[in-house]
Amino acid sequence: MKVIGIIQARMTSTRLPGKVMKTVNGTTLLEYQLERVKRSKRLDQIIVATTNNGTEQPIVDLCRDLNITIYQGSEEDVLERYYQTAKKHHADIIVRMTSDCPLIDPKVIDKIIKFYLDNNYDYVSNTQIRSFPRGMDTEVFSMDNLEAAYLKASEDYEKEHVTPYFYLNPNLYSIGQFVSKPDTSKYRLTVDTEEDFELISTLIKELYPVNPLFTLNDIIEEMQNQPHLIDINKHIVQKELRDNL
Repeated sequence: MKVIGIIQARMTSTRLPGKVMKTVNGTTLLEYQLERVKRSKRLDQIIVATTNNGTEQPIVDLCRDLNITIYQGSEEDVLERYYQTAKKHHADIIVRMTSDCPLIDPKVIDKIIKFYLDNNYDYVSNTQIRSFPRGMDTEVFSMDNLEAAYLKASEDYEKEHVTPYFYLNPNLYSIGQFVSKPDTSKYRLTVDTEEDFELISTLIKELYPVNPLFTLNDIIEEMQNQPHLIDINKHIVQKELRDNL
């Protein structure tokens, strides 16, 4: 089975436009994320799925420089973008990630893929029961189920967020949740605001020179040793799916 990691990325983020191309020590956040995702042992291919909007050229150029496959599709219908990306590259299993997770841990990705493969769920994630920090978000599902969602989903929020058709229809799909022990969900490692970027920048500057392969555990240890770090963005309210309903 071909397992493809698809990272959705765009320049037109509403809260922090161009965030994926913001740099820390001369390297873009997207490049940091790709470097980390490439260390996954269970992904056969990585694709950045961006839009066909002309503003995405910096993402396109970066991926070409890094020899990362890129697909350009619908800006609003991200479900269609995922489906067409997966179809073009003959995916059997899709691992969905978003480009606001520059510090995502490849070990977390691999554990969630293994959990999916070892069980009989239609959809697996670490997002529905929040026990990991935001910024480690990983979802896994089959090409057959992605195609079904693509053909049947009709609501705008189902198309914009890709996977609601699965987890909002538990009568149709078996849902598996990969849970972290201990619960580390109080930490916010996603990038959606300037405060988020400030925290991620600080963590990269402190951890990367010591060990570029730093893990989620290393991040948590650093934040426990420096409690003031959690205060940088703890007040940020995450936009939820219900905001689009």
